[in-house]
Amino acid sequence: MNRAFKFRIYPNAQQRNLIAKTFGCVRFVYNRMLSDRIEHYKSTGKSLYNTPAMYKKEFEWLREVDSLALANAQLNLNKAYANFFRDKSIGFPKFKSKKKNHKSYTTNRVNGNIRLENGVLVLPKLKAVKIKQHRQIPEDYTLKSVTISQTPSGKYYASMLYHCEQEIPVVEPKVFLGLDYSMKELFISSEGIPAEYPRFYHQSLAKLQKEQRKLSKCQKGSQNRNKQRMKVARLHEKVRNQRKDFLHKLSRQITNAADRVCIEDLNMKGMAGALHFGKSVSDNGFGLFVSMLDYKLKDQGKAVIKIDRWFPSSKLCSGCGEKKAELHLSERVYHCEACGLTLDRDHNASINIKNEGMRMTLA
Repeated sequence: MNRAFKFRIYPNAQQRNLIAKTFGCVRFVYNRMLSDRIEHYKSTGKSLYNTPAMYKKEFEWLREVDSLALANAQLNLNKAYANFFRDKSIGFPKFKSKKKNHKSYTTNRVNGNIRLENGVLVLPKLKAVKIKQHRQIPEDYTLKSVTISQTPSGKYYASMLYHCEQEIPVVEPKVFLGLDYSMKELFISSEGIPAEYPRFYHQSLAKLQKEQRKLSKCQKGSQNRNKQRMKVARLHEKVRNQRKDFLHKLSRQITNAADRVCIEDLNMKGMAGALHFGKSVSDNGFGLFVSMLDYKLKDQGKAVIKIDRWFPSSKLCSGCGEKKAELHLSERVYHCEACGLTLDRDHNASINIKNEGMRMTLA
């Protein structure tokens, strides 16, 4: 299995310059290879197999950066093509934009060219880069690759991918927990406990709008605009970090308490777009929460059980199993005419999700 560790790095001025060049070269190679493949197919009707090495004679400056970073750009392009031919709804590979604020490149470990030692990360071309290592990595883990990234606020990070031979015993399911998605609370558990998500984005919305209005009035290309852009980026980064911190702690609490967590397999993008709930859905980060929960549970031999999104969790009575013909979104209290059960709508749904997950597991 693979494990990733993300650390902040502090490159000096010369290293920052080389990292910026690598970002640009990776983007250039990807776009040039994609463009040549498109043109070759239009003219011949056949696929073109091109590599970064084919462009180094014409563009000598490509030799200044890590060759493995360029090779990974080729692999990413091949993967994008493979995904398109596998599923056309994914879309044809797109050109990378120079204006995209989040930049990254990946390099691989070959013959010990990448090392983490004495508070520095040794990387190809960059040499020793200062790193803030906030946690220790087990000695039996084998380093595979490192992804260097820069956030819109200007911070640099290194995501280190390790391979480990680890046998995790499967835990016998004894404690089940059902979670029903709630736009306001994040979720309501089958025990009737809400997540009480603080809605960080909405808390910072007034300040963000004020700073973004200032940004829109700055002259493009000016130093003041760049300063204001960084200010807005730092505000967004703070909200993102607050959200991730809350979700990490919450997912850890649930992982320690339950053996199987039952959740509906919801289409979050569809809810954000078609139902016009974009800000509310994006604010609570339910999709990110599920992915955190999934890998944390797997690390302990536990699991997330995903219930079909068409399962009528809200319409079923958790007491007697009676199903309502209609249930409007405005009805926040569930009342069963058959057995007289009266319960919060989301609490009732979370119990049904838990019961369905138990049925699927123990059947």
